[in-house]
Amino acid sequence: MEIINAKEFNKNPSLDEMVEPDNHLKNFLVEYVGDKYNPEDGEVTVEMIVETMASEFPEFLLAVAEENWIRGYHQALDDVELGKAEMEKLKNEEDNQPHTGE
Repeated sequence: MEIINAKEFNKNPSLDEMVEPDNHLKNFLVEYVGDKYNPEDGEVTVEMIVETMASEFPEFLLAVAEENWIRGYHQALDDVELGKAEMEKLKNEEDNQPHTGE
């Protein structure tokens, strides 16, 4: 059995993915971040790009994070409403069941 710590458990595996410069923007980011970090293996990860964006263009990441939070909040509210409706449906079904009087 593999044992991992809390930091490893909470880490998004997408952050370790290598970025393939398959379009102009990705190529620019890979070159820019590669020049900044100068990784020994020459590979630029998503995490490196996120860290660079956070330090050099935080307003961009803030806008993305805010939009993600708002969408998640709305989804949570929708899920609560759906859950309440399902619970009410189950309660009504139970109330309409014939009682045996035991």
